Amino acid sequence: MLAIFKREFLSYFRSPVGYVAIAIFSFLSGFIFYSQFSTGAVNIGSEVISLRSFFVIIVPIITMGLLADDKKRGTDILYYTTPVSLFSVVVGKVLAAFALFVIMFINVVIHIIVTVGCGGAFGVGAVGTIIVFFFMAFMFISMGLFASAITDNQIVSAIVAFIIILITQLLTVIAGYAGTAASSIASMLGAKTASAYHIGSAVKKAIAWFDPFVKTQDFRLGVFSVSSLVFLVSIGVLFMYLTFRVLEKKRWSQS
Repeated sequence: MLAIFKREFLSYFRSPVGYVAIAIFSFLSGFIFYSQFSTGAVNIGSEVISLRSFFVIIVPIITMGLLADDKKRGTDILYYTTPVSLFSVVVGKVLAAFALFVIMFINVVIHIIVTVGCGGAFGVGAVGTIIVFFFMAFMFISMGLFASAITDNQIVSAIVAFIIILITQLLTVIAGYAGTAASSIASMLGAKTASAYHIGSAVKKAIAWFDPFVKTQDFRLGVFSVSSLVFLVSIGVLFMYLTFRVLEKKRWSQS
């Protein structure tokens, strides 16, 4: 696992990928911080929440080549023909991408130091948003790794990861449309107005329940929930398991 981690982490700085990701993150965080600072109303929590919206761009960039590049170059054969644990491969690659996120976040740490140094506030709500940021980073990285496992084309991998993450970020919106559609279908099938409404409401709630942003929205108020963090970890582990199964299937096909 450690060897995989070191290899993947260092590879970010042997290619433009790591520098591009850091540059994009630094630009976005710097722009958000400057916009707040110029108005005299700096809120680190709001900055971090805004940065979470850009997972859909940053995560595909840093995960698109984690496995797809190995497949393209043929080096993935080493995972299947040596006694290396495929689970260690998955964990090592996730940790490498996560470590890059930690480095990118140093930019926000500098903003925190500047804010506190200028007499600004850095409360428990900001701490909560930072905690959620890293848990979500883990979840989305796992999704991006899965996208990279199912193709040998980095562009396709990035597009698939983009779609998965975008759908996750728009679950509440999707839930609203799905609820409306369910109500309409129920009405067309002869259901009473009240029944159709309840069906639509149930569908909406069922889909919205999976929205990680809704589950963790109270963290910005300083209200911590272990169950919400467990949910994020569970989704991340699920995609890691799916990635493991994809690799394991390929290993058996190589036998």
